[in-house]
Amino acid sequence: MSSDAQMKAVTIPEFGPADVLRLDTVDVPEPGPGQVSIDVAYAGANFAEVLYRQGVVDVPLPFVPGIEVSGRIRALGPGVKGFSVGQPVAALTIVDSGGYAEVVTTSAELVAALDGHDLGLDLAAALPSNSTTAFLVLDRVARIEPGESVLVHAAAGGVGSQLGQAARLLGAGRVVGTVGSAAKLETAKAFGYDEVILREELVGAGEFDVVVDMVGGPMRRASLDRLTPMGRMVVMGNASGAEDVGMSANELWFTNKTVSGFNLAAFAAAYASDTGTALRRAVEAAAGGKLRSQVEILPLERAVEAHRRIESGSTTGKLVLQAGRV
Repeated sequence: MSSDAQMKAVTIPEFGPADVLRLDTVDVPEPGPGQVSIDVAYAGANFAEVLYRQGVVDVPLPFVPGIEVSGRIRALGPGVKGFSVGQPVAALTIVDSGGYAEVVTTSAELVAALDGHDLGLDLAAALPSNSTTAFLVLDRVARIEPGESVLVHAAAGGVGSQLGQAARLLGAGRVVGTVGSAAKLETAKAFGYDEVILREELVGAGEFDVVVDMVGGPMRRASLDRLTPMGRMVVMGNASGAEDVGMSANELWFTNKTVSGFNLAAFAAAYASDTGTALRRAVEAAAGGKLRSQVEILPLERAVEAHRRIESGSTTGKLVLQAGRV
């Protein structure tokens, strides 16, 4: 639904490089049953939105990307309780997207109230995608046990920076991260890792009970080799852009290893309540100083720059786009 009111939004009018992104004027959406609308303060910038723009994910054009936001409740849809207009919130907008805008709608189940939390809206915008994913991947998918060892690829990136810390909060023993360049080693070490190594040094890193791989390519095969018996690898991306890596089912059952996939959009659509619970867990941890994010703010008008930097692999921590009142 939409009203006669208009707002600024970044749209994808056609698939292609970052330059196709356009700052446009579109209708302000209205919340449907079970939804809220949010006046967006900040929208997180993520690799997922790059995939939408590239056409890797088939979305209808023109399309407003944006899978997570922070801001204030604008309106409540029919049947929504527990929220009030003007209330500060963090929210996942990943199911229908739309976060690169001044107003967005999403399911009330995917919203976390920020009342009473000492947490700025800029930092809150960095939580819904990456931090929620970290808790779901380790707890729900990998089913991590206290004392287990964890390996995380792309440890200096948005989700990688959260996975090391979440592993600590969930009782992991040894936590190791990998990065693609020496320039990222020190940045990643600040995010809860015992060790951070270059990816080409993985062979000498020992074995792990849990591996989280969002890089793909040769690292996927090498990661499987680093799993202990009964080890679990969670695949949740292909940032390298490499061809898909085949894995032998016979090898898995001979070696007692497990490979699982995780996609936050699909999970949130199917399990909104569980996703919201993980989001609120992330908010509590961040507000309590147990989950740290490194945030850089760009105006919404510089979404093209944000996408270029994400694609280049040069980012550390999280980029957020300021879309409105903070």
